This record gives sequence, C-alpha cells and structure tokens, in this order.
Amino acid sequence: MRVVSLVPSLTEAVTASVPGALVGATDWCTHPADLDVVRIGGTKNPKVDRIVGLAPDLVLANEEENREPDLAALRDAGLNVLVTEVRDVPQAFRELERVVAACGAPARPRWLDEAEAAWSRLPEPGTRRTAVVPVWRRPWMVLGRDTFAGDVLARLGIGNLYGTHPERYPKVPLQELRDSAPDLVVLPDEPYRFTADDGPEAFEGLPCALVSGRHLTWYGPSLTQAPHVLARALRAARR
Repeated sequence: MRVVSLVPSLTEAVTASVPGALVGATDWCTHPADLDVVRIGGTKNPKVDRIVGLAPDLVLANEEENREPDLAALRDAGLNVLVTEVRDVPQAFRELERVVAACGAPARPRWLDEAEAAWSRLPEPGTRRTAVVPVWRRPWMVLGRDTFAGDVLARLGIGNLYGTHPERYPKVPLQELRDSAPDLVVLPDEPYRFTADDGPEAFEGLPCALVSGRHLTWYGPSLTQAPHVLARALRAARR
C-alpha cells in the first residue's frame, strides 16, 4: 500500500498505524518530527503532478482542509481519493477507523482505543464558560458553527459564543469580539500562531488561554493527550 496524505492529522495517524505506507505528505505535516517522505506542497496548493508521479494506491484528504478542484484533478488522473469529514469528536473516531483500515492496518490501532477511552471518561464539566476562539487575525476570524474544535471545547466545558453563527469561520471585527463579553478567549497556535506577545494584547481585561492548535484541531494520535493538555491550558488562562 502506497499512501499520500494531504491532511497533517491523518499523516500522523497513518504513520502511527501503518508504518511504511506513507510515501508523500504536505509541507505542513509536522508529526512525527522525523517524517521522511516526499513533500507535495501545501494543503491548499498540492503539486498534483508530483502526487501522480508517486503512483499512490490512495490519497487521503479532508473536505475542509483541501480544495475540491485539486481533488478532482487527482481523480481525473486515475487516483483513488478518500475524503474525510470531521465535525465532532465521535465522527473523528469513525473517520479515523475508516482511514487506517483503508490504508491496510491489520487491526484497530491501540492509540485509537486509548484516544476514544480518554474522551469517553471525561467528567461532566462542573462549570461552563463562554469563549471566543480566534483562528486568524488581519482580519479577525473565529470558530463559528459546526466545527470539530468547537465540539472539543464544548466537551471541556467551554461554550463557543459564535457556535450558532451562520458561517463556520466568520470574520468578526475585533470590537465586536470584545463586546461579546466572553468569559475566556482561546488562542491556538495554528492556523494563526498566537503567542503570549501576539494576541492577548488585543483582549485587554479578558482571560486568554494559549492552547496547542494540534491538540485542539487535529484528529489523530494527539487526541489521546488532548483532554489533559487542553484542560491544563484552559485552567492557566490569565488576564
């Protein structure tokens, strides 16, 4: 089995589940750190000719991260493209099981069992807080409706103030975000790399939690540690 992944989280999942199957991955596929495969460009601008040249049996994609014209070009070239859709944690587990099976995993990987167990034994949050969750600035964009990251946070007791917005990633003026008066501002380090010096200063007077984007938005082996890692970062939020 020869696999090309256009999704960083799926790259990590396949590498952990079917060693040696992956032959190509995007420039944004950073885990595992020692990944040694052909790089095929970005998630939004993959080099189709390079992918075709690798002669993969399967190309892994995601309906949100990858563009349909690129996927159509791969199909037109005769490649088999598996497209995932992940909008919440249970769906992530179902799609991950489908992906690793399609890639030739001989059995359900142990990390997937451990990740599902980690999320199933989460206690009911004692208190719930509201949050805005920027994912970009210049312009400011936040999590809106029907997102995997929004469901992750909800399971940790954080309600997304823009969770019912008509758009999934709405552009919202900064003053409106401030005026929404959230209990918390959640600032991940991807896709925009928010840091202690870049992000919290825009929300003076509001507690800000700097969180791992990989643990908030990736669906793969990182889900095993995500509840603990994110809960710790949310507790550490400071004004």
